[in-house]
Amino acid sequence: MNTRKRSTGHSSSKGKSSNRSSTGRSKRSGAPSAESSRSSASTSRNTADTNKPLAAKSSTTGNQARSGKAKSSGASKRSGNSYYRKQEPPRQYPVTEPEELLPFLLKHLKDGRNAVKSILGRGQVSVDEKVVTKFNLALTPGQTVSISKEGAVAAPSMTGVNILHEDNDIIVIRKEAGLLSIAADRSNDLTAYRQLMEHVRRTNPNNRIFVVHRLDRDTSGVMMFAKSEEVQQKLQNNWKDNVQDRVYVALVEGAVSKEEGTISSWLKETKTLKMYSSPRANDGQHAITHYKRLKSNREFSLLEVRLETGRKNQIRVHMEDLGHPIAGDKKYGARTRDLGRLGLHARVLSFIHPTTDKLMTFETDIPKQFLYPFRADNATAE
Repeated sequence: MNTRKRSTGHSSSKGKSSNRSSTGRSKRSGAPSAESSRSSASTSRNTADTNKPLAAKSSTTGNQARSGKAKSSGASKRSGNSYYRKQEPPRQYPVTEPEELLPFLLKHLKDGRNAVKSILGRGQVSVDEKVVTKFNLALTPGQTVSISKEGAVAAPSMTGVNILHEDNDIIVIRKEAGLLSIAADRSNDLTAYRQLMEHVRRTNPNNRIFVVHRLDRDTSGVMMFAKSEEVQQKLQNNWKDNVQDRVYVALVEGAVSKEEGTISSWLKETKTLKMYSSPRANDGQHAITHYKRLKSNREFSLLEVRLETGRKNQIRVHMEDLGHPIAGDKKYGARTRDLGRLGLHARVLSFIHPTTDKLMTFETDIPKQFLYPFRADNATAE
């Protein structure tokens, strides 16, 4: 899914960022869990999922690597995935002065221009752990150029996961509807967590990822994972300060009369794990949801939803309370025909990076299925 740069100067999903002091804060969530999640992801849960078998989706590549049959030809890039190199230590050279890549390589490798260009073409050169092939790439002091003995090997594509940003501390993804964030038990279900664990272990078998927040299986959108327990705890413990904005879009049943509004209630959970709003104040977890109507007709309304708190199934419960349950959400009162998915998408996640202290904002497009009910309205308007 494509992402775009916001007009506020915040970073897009390409990883650009602005200083924290340059932005104002919107209302923020009160717990380190996305819509549909509980307020924390424990280390024990991470450990349990870590010990499960990795996704069968990637077993072919793993078997090739173990049998020694994996080829070292030029890498092909697949959407949402980075390049990987074979597990032979690369030669590393620090950049101490501004210089283009080709002269830098010629100086350090002592090879001819054609030989160096061939090394580049085979994907053997990385700058700060990212494979590059442009011979005129501008290098800056502080970067590290790595040269591998083998060419890059493309990672197997992941199912339902598109990586928007990755650095030494975090991974930001767009999760598709229908994919679990993390397994709730010791089942062998395919999860975003399990696929990303395999992803980071391809470069180092000791690497791990840690859950920061979650999305429901049937909710799509932006999620963030940490690459260390220290970063995970820093993000969760300072969630209200770190997270600047979380924006969802929700396709709900019926015509929402008010252009915007706020829903506030105390959420509790039944023995069957269904959340509901308690009729009594201070009875459960306080949840506050703000909404704004984007589109509407007699059958459906498209809402922009902002969370002031982050409780399990908060948006789903509050839309039912509003009298306009989320399309496809039979658990919380939906009656219309199914979209083939839940009409809920985590569109924007904006946060302060736990290490660089820079503001990063990731914004994704509204799912096309959410716009289908308004096609006739658009045609009439035109």
